[in-house]
Order: sequence, then C-alpha cells, then structure tokens
Amino acid sequence: QVQLVESGGGSVQAGGSLRLSCAASGFTYYSRFCMGWFRQAPGKSREEVAIINEIERTTYADSVKGRFTISKDNTKKILSLQMNSLKPEDAAMYYCVANEDPYCSGIYSPSAFDYWGQGTQVTVSS
Repeated sequence: QVQLVESGGGSVQAGGSLRLSCAASGFTYYSRFCMGWFRQAPGKSREEVAIINEIERTTYADSVKGRFTISKDNTKKILSLQMNSLKPEDAAMYYCVANEDPYCSGIYSPSAFDYWGQGTQVTVSS
C-alpha cells in the first residue's frame, strides 16, 4: 500500500527557510513515479508547487521559481522541498503527491495525482 508521510513544516518569519520532506513507502518502482508538492491556503484551491519526474526534470509554479527547490533521493525514497525567501503568501498546508507518469512535466490539477500525504502546515509571519 502506497503511503506518503510529510514532515518539516512549521512557523517562520518572512524571508526565512524551511525544508519539507516526504517519506514514501509501498512503491515498487519509486524512481519511475512522478513526485511533487501541492499546497492549499485557507479559502483557496489546491495548487501545484513543484513536481519532479523520472529523469529529474522539474516544474515549478511561477510564484515559487527561484525560491523553492524540489529534489528526491530514490534510494531512501524521500522527496524534499527546500523553501527559501518565504513570503506570507506561501503559508499553506503542503501535500506530497505522486502518480505513475514517469514523464510528468507542467502544471497539473490535483485530480492528476493518485496518491496524497496528510499534509504539513507552513506558516509565514510578516
């Protein structure tokens, strides 16, 4: 059974940094999965933040380009999101996601992802 467990959320001041992690289990071929992060702020829809595919091609939302970096460790089955220069508008619940498209690239709707973690909260104060 596929399971995604996020960690690393917390509260920071604007301009600060956080590193989110997502531990995956139950994947037979983890490296071939499309992995990523979505977020949802109160009153807003869930939106893609960043994804990474089998060949480690990455896609970022325009709002986080140059500030966030997504990476994965296929051996440890851990997905990470390094978030720098955080802004109050980055505050949200962050979700780790996965689907079976090894060539994923671009901005997707939440329905494109079959597997979701429970989320980790990020709070950014101004």
